[in-house]
Amino acid sequence: MKTLLDIEEGQTVEIKEIKGGPCFRRRLAAVGIFPGSNVRVVKTAPGPIIVEVEKSRFALGRGMARRIVVR
Repeated sequence: MKTLLDIEEGQTVEIKEIKGGPCFRRRLAAVGIFPGSNVRVVKTAPGPIIVEVEKSRFALGRGMARRIVVR
C-alpha cells in the first residue's frame, strides 16, 4: 500500500482511498482530491508535500499525505 509520502517528485498517481473522517475527505474533495482523481507530486521535501490537481497546486502536511492511498 503506497501513500502520497512514498511518491517521488514529478510522478502522477491516482488516488485510491482517503483514510480519515468525513470532514477530512470533504476538505480534500473541495480542492479536487478524491478517489479516482489524478494528482502530480511537485515537491516532497522538506516540509509539506506540494501536489498539483487540475493545474492548481496545494500544500498537504505530511500527516495528511500519509492518509492518502495511491496507485
